Amino acid sequence: MDSYSVLGPLLRLLDPETAHGLVIKALKNNLVPRPAPYEDFVLRTEVWNREFANPIGLAAGFDKNAEVVDGMLAQGFGFVEAGSVTARPQPGNPRPRLFRLKKDMAVINRIGSNSEGAHAVADRLRGRQRVGVVGINLGKNKDSRDIASDYVEGIRVLASFSDYMVLNVSSPNTPGLRKLQSREHLGDLLAEVKAALSETALVQPPPLLLKIAPDLTGDDKSDIAEISLAVGIDGLIATNTTVERPASLADPHRAEVGGLSGPPLMASSTQVLGEMYRLTNGALPIIGCGGVQSGADAYAKIRAGASLVQLYSALVYRGPGLVNHIKRQLAELLKADGFTNVAEAVGADHR
Repeated sequence: MDSYSVLGPLLRLLDPETAHGLVIKALKNNLVPRPAPYEDFVLRTEVWNREFANPIGLAAGFDKNAEVVDGMLAQGFGFVEAGSVTARPQPGNPRPRLFRLKKDMAVINRIGSNSEGAHAVADRLRGRQRVGVVGINLGKNKDSRDIASDYVEGIRVLASFSDYMVLNVSSPNTPGLRKLQSREHLGDLLAEVKAALSETALVQPPPLLLKIAPDLTGDDKSDIAEISLAVGIDGLIATNTTVERPASLADPHRAEVGGLSGPPLMASSTQVLGEMYRLTNGALPIIGCGGVQSGADAYAKIRAGASLVQLYSALVYRGPGLVNHIKRQLAELLKADGFTNVAEAVGADHR
């Protein structure tokens, strides 16, 4: 029996943020059982000249301050993304700010990028052995006037500890953040951050990705694709949480303000992913994120154009044992369709 089948219901009796804090503490103290490793050669892939044992990653939001990246890699993830990390420490929004939608297996959060700040995260990562792929997701401070400077500071402080870096311009919980996805702001922001990366002392600076919202107009998506290609960033993450509330939601918490994640996001986020793959002609690797809770979901993202896939909310309900389950199912689906590796299946629905 998976230990989470016993512990999970007990954790869900607690306030969601309190429960999450206990999980982080347990991981830091090696109190979470590590599953027997499950890997399959068909799951191995290479993106940005980096080797991934499997394409299933942990999305930003779980480990905001890079406290347990190695602990989560040990749970079977092919990569882990820490953050969002802000340049300066900030507490985030007032509690309560995290809500389980149990009837929908979903989550709404309005946490607001609570972060210990870039320097604290750098101090923590400085001592780790670089084993496994770790990305860092950068956010902006709520009170910043010079927005680009927050991201530039994050690059300056954290680039040397990161296998890839993400500009989060799509969280619905930081005032004014999503406007950075517009043509008016995006080009200048990306160019300034790209310049900061080139000015680091690193021989090979980490790839730069942009995380986008699911709630975009057609013009927004076209502009993002055009600017991303023109500036020369290295990839996209599609998508962040949504401010939309599907009519199918049944849980009483559905009216809470914040970003919705989990299964209700799967269809819309995958649609945006597919559109961005088409708009960029498959030239930019995309991480598919939003609603993944099975190998079939991960496979749908890959066929829609994702080179890698992330999840987080499903862990709240299914626990870390879900990771190996997804990998097994994904490997079976790839083989059933005659693919010998993940890369062969990327964008298959468009061919």
